[in-house]
Amino acid sequence: MRHALLVVLLAFGGCKKSSDTKDPKSDVKPKAGLMVGLVTDIGGRGDQSFNDSALRGLEAWAASSSFKGGSYEAMPAATRDALIPADLKARITPVALKPLVVQSKVQEDYQPNLQLVVDQGANLIVGVGFALENAVETVAKQNPDAKFLLIDSPILDAKGAPQSLPNVRTVVFKEQEGSFLVGALAGLVAKDKLGFVGGMEIPLIKKFEAGFRAGVKTTNPKAQVLVQYTGTFDNVQHGKQAAADLVAKGCEVVFHAAGSDGSGVIQAVKEARAGGKAVFVIGVDSDQAHLAPEAVLTSMVKRVDLAVWQAIKDLEGATFSAGDSVMGLKEGGVTFAEVTLDFPGKAEALAKVKSLEAAIIAGSIVVPANEKDLESFVAPAN
Repeated sequence: MRHALLVVLLAFGGCKKSSDTKDPKSDVKPKAGLMVGLVTDIGGRGDQSFNDSALRGLEAWAASSSFKGGSYEAMPAATRDALIPADLKARITPVALKPLVVQSKVQEDYQPNLQLVVDQGANLIVGVGFALENAVETVAKQNPDAKFLLIDSPILDAKGAPQSLPNVRTVVFKEQEGSFLVGALAGLVAKDKLGFVGGMEIPLIKKFEAGFRAGVKTTNPKAQVLVQYTGTFDNVQHGKQAAADLVAKGCEVVFHAAGSDGSGVIQAVKEARAGGKAVFVIGVDSDQAHLAPEAVLTSMVKRVDLAVWQAIKDLEGATFSAGDSVMGLKEGGVTFAEVTLDFPGKAEALAKVKSLEAAIIAGSIVVPANEKDLESFVAPAN
């Protein structure tokens, strides 16, 4: 088993051992100098997407720290402010804590990495990604005094049904809702063909696909959506090959939900635009415009950073509790990034997307989350 990279910030005050906490739901306020540990999935730091969003919530939003050269340093206020969306600036306040990040290289790392963070005395342990579900369940049961946050999956029993543990908070997202909005926008930008690149063909990623296709169907019902899955989340070349194929087949907008593979998708579209093709790409999880400002139309932003920050803030205020939660448009869990590129009819297109967003929040549009629901989905009248 490979040894993971353990990063501990020592600049803050001392931390409290998890064994000191008698009840994960206790109202007793933790001692000063919190330690929050985070275990990445194999995408790791630098994926420009899912893991980096979780790290942003811990390191920048909460700890006001930057990880550079193997250690942490204080983040300038202006830098931190730039990393917080305008609609959240008044809400996101810093927390005095020590970040502790362990990067997983293979799936076999998940359980020992989580236990390592527990043993270091973290007051909260964050598992980033559905792939850590079994490991979080095991380690949480073995350490009932420790508090856990699991992102992107509930805890499942042997039959695959959700179950609750008294020391685990889980957060899942309505990815289909955010994907619907970027699909609706893409349908207004493209004429005939659009593409979707997924990572592993699993229910979680099918939510992105279903929402995207439903959005396209709503604004451009005659358009064709071509779909490819790379089978991975950590192979940039796979993403680049998939996107290049979709562009070659005439796709005018390509949306990805493929983890690190998505960097390859963005690169392929960037190169296609440089070669004269009129094609855009839509990023995922984080705002990915900085990767190719001339090619990224928008990004379907999943607020993993907000879920992580909120758990930390609850920990600080002694209001952290276990349980399952779902974050969609209404809860601010998904959205789409600012559209900075110009295209014909941009103002009207954005107004249409915002009206669809309001309809989803109001409940008048229920976005399909799987292929079966997509087949029966009736697009609202334009």
